[in-house]
Amino acid sequence: MTGMRRLIVMRLVQVPFILLAVYTITFTLAWLIPGNPLEKDEGRRPPEAIATAMQAQWNLDDPWSFYWSYLGDITGVNWLLGDQTGPVIDFGPSLRHENWTVGDIISDQLPVSMTVGLSAILLALLIGITMGTLGGLRPGSWTDRITGSVSIIGVSIPAFVIGTALLMLGGVWLQWLPIGGWGSWKHILLPSLALSLPFAAWIARLARQGVIEVMHADFIRAVRAKGVSQQVVVVRHVLPNALLPVLSYLGPATAAALTGSFVIEKVFAIPGLGMHFVDAVLGKDLTMIMGVVLVYSAMLVLLNLAVDVMYAWVDPRIQLNGH
Repeated sequence: MTGMRRLIVMRLVQVPFILLAVYTITFTLAWLIPGNPLEKDEGRRPPEAIATAMQAQWNLDDPWSFYWSYLGDITGVNWLLGDQTGPVIDFGPSLRHENWTVGDIISDQLPVSMTVGLSAILLALLIGITMGTLGGLRPGSWTDRITGSVSIIGVSIPAFVIGTALLMLGGVWLQWLPIGGWGSWKHILLPSLALSLPFAAWIARLARQGVIEVMHADFIRAVRAKGVSQQVVVVRHVLPNALLPVLSYLGPATAAALTGSFVIEKVFAIPGLGMHFVDAVLGKDLTMIMGVVLVYSAMLVLLNLAVDVMYAWVDPRIQLNGH
């Protein structure tokens, strides 16, 4: 367990530095977006005197002041110093949506986006592992060729194209499922399926290769020589070893699914965080952009840490090496 503890400590020490780098890069890019969030055709349109006061209050006229003041708000430093009377971690008000704070919007809409992203990953694992295992157990067969062709198609076509096709097929032509909105499991199925297929294709390819390699290993031959059934060999001995590459891919795949749901939310008109983020970029809502990026970055860093720990737990060699 010493190696695993060292791994966790090293990753946790890196988290603040990674988030600071993300904060700095995001701030620089967001500040360079042309325009002023208080002068857009949509959103807030306060009188000139009030707009000037709001710019001074939120440091919108000075990038250096905004950088440090906002950093103090989201880290809790300003709260500790008594300069902030709100929550300990304060993402500030939305510059486009009056009477809404960024924290309120994130807390309301983040569960929707996470539901779509995590549902997509679960579907991708189910579809990908099944296809990859079937193809890997009989390489060169018709099953392998079919699953391989489907995988190539899934990797080649973007999720929003798949989403549009599923929307037309299942929602418009067949009318089996709603074409948009949110409220029940029926609203989750099509967007999650559309988002999952590219990831399922990659998982299928990794699982297939892993199964083929493990099936030719010496210990598998020894197990089969003992008269163990094919089903037991596959479930207990082949899959736990063959799926290690899939586990390694799971971290970045989940990260991509959570952020990739932004496009799918637009296609299926899902009231998730993605729609607010896109509007924030178009309207230069600095606090909204910063808040969403930092929340997602923290989630993804911790998610990758969890995957590293799982990998180290499954493969003891990672614990011994400490990385």
